[in-house]
Amino acid sequence: MTPTLLTGLVPEAALTAEEFGDVPDAWIFPEEAAVLHRAADRRRREFATVRHCARLALTSLGRPAGPMVPGERGAPSWPEGVVGSMTHCDGYRAAAVSRRIDVAALGIDAEPHAPLPPGLLRRIASPTERAHLTELSRALPALHWDRLFFSAKESVYKAWFPLTGTWLDFREAELVLDPYRQTFRARLLRTGHDDEGRPLHTLHGRWRVGRRLVVTAVAHRVAAATLGGAGAAAAAGRR
Repeated sequence: MTPTLLTGLVPEAALTAEEFGDVPDAWIFPEEAAVLHRAADRRRREFATVRHCARLALTSLGRPAGPMVPGERGAPSWPEGVVGSMTHCDGYRAAAVSRRIDVAALGIDAEPHAPLPPGLLRRIASPTERAHLTELSRALPALHWDRLFFSAKESVYKAWFPLTGTWLDFREAELVLDPYRQTFRARLLRTGHDDEGRPLHTLHGRWRVGRRLVVTAVAHRVAAATLGGAGAAAAAGRR
């Protein structure tokens, strides 16, 4: 597929698609349209375009493009054996998908590269995290670290929820951003297990700033032992 802003942020096994505006002829299934009966036109356009992206990625994955109806807490439904994530913000829509045998969970988020609204950071970040962001802002003031921080936490939640089926508050994941490797680590402050029964202590992600956007992604990998044979060796080589 054509490289996207998410290329390199998600594993090679994951496929991505993006649009920098709404696709006029993007279509949706009747089941999807049913959840939009009270939605504004702008919401309908972004809903259709982000699913257009998801269907492009699914087609490249060799999977049929069925309806992706929002479920609990807005999480989209995916075809059997597929994991994925969608995101949209002003001027950007994107999706990432993978086979479940390759990646256990994906979370992506995009935000405008601009400061967060006043007061929001204090509600979502601990004193330790705010001190960390202050240090980053002093060292590299050209980046809006508060917005990057927010996006990373959104990606963490989008990966966490499909794995556990439970809510994760902003304050229940303690984030550290690496400004040079363009990675981040989230230490999870509540108990959770993935669908293989492994305890979740940390989630790891990557980030990129470009085209006036902040883009973040989290991928939780399948345990190598579940792949078996050559698949395990290939997974080990991708780490």
